[in-house]
Amino acid sequence: MQPTATPEPPREYTGTFTVLENAEHGPQLCTTVMESYPPQCGGPDVAGWSWDDIEGAESVDGVTWAEGITVTGTWDGETLTLTQPPQRRSDTPADEPADGPGFGSPCEPPAGGWAVVDAATATDAGMQAAMDYASAQPDHGGTWVDTTPFEQPVDPSGAPIHDPTKWVLNVSFTGDLERHEAALRAVWGGALCVSRAERAERDLRAIQDELAGSYPHMSGVGVDIHDSTVSLNVFVDDGIQAEMDERYGPGVVRVWAALRPVE
Repeated sequence: MQPTATPEPPREYTGTFTVLENAEHGPQLCTTVMESYPPQCGGPDVAGWSWDDIEGAESVDGVTWAEGITVTGTWDGETLTLTQPPQRRSDTPADEPADGPGFGSPCEPPAGGWAVVDAATATDAGMQAAMDYASAQPDHGGTWVDTTPFEQPVDPSGAPIHDPTKWVLNVSFTGDLERHEAALRAVWGGALCVSRAERAERDLRAIQDELAGSYPHMSGVGVDIHDSTVSLNVFVDDGIQAEMDERYGPGVVRVWAALRPVE
């Protein structure tokens, strides 16, 4: 008689959330919270939860919630069942990005530094014309403004002064950069960085539209024009990244999971 194989224990997952309970539902894990008071949000249920385990939870008008709570438990596709007491997060885990993508310029500064080359077109109208040109091109990768190379002017009260001569206009394309730079220079006289994009923005937007609402409890999908990728925010990556790599190619869609497997 063959020995019976011992089943593997359920896999544990962990993540950090706002946990909220109201009159309509029990404790739920929220990745996105509406800015109201009391807050509003919804997400998967969390089983085994007790508010007695959390110091400093707030309760207003029948809504009880706590922010920055790290939970660990098993996941059945709809509910997280706690296997450890919840804890308040003290810092950002190393594998979670602390900030969004950078908005700098990928170009090396020109000799003498970033500067205006034509004051007559280093204006709001000139920048708008450049942006209109860029967005109309089928190989347009993205457009953004970098203010970091300049000290930004302020008025006597310390309020910032709107001054496009103190900005670097960044535009990326997948195609002929020299042709695009010449066209942009014809309408924009301020600092300009034209760089190579790996993928066209319109192709990334099409992927974004395809993925919208595709997975349960997903908190969003968006385009990152700086590295030519689509970010897909899901609750658990149960093979989704592999599916995205097969469908669109490796590195095109980056999957970010709110719950991560416990190593």
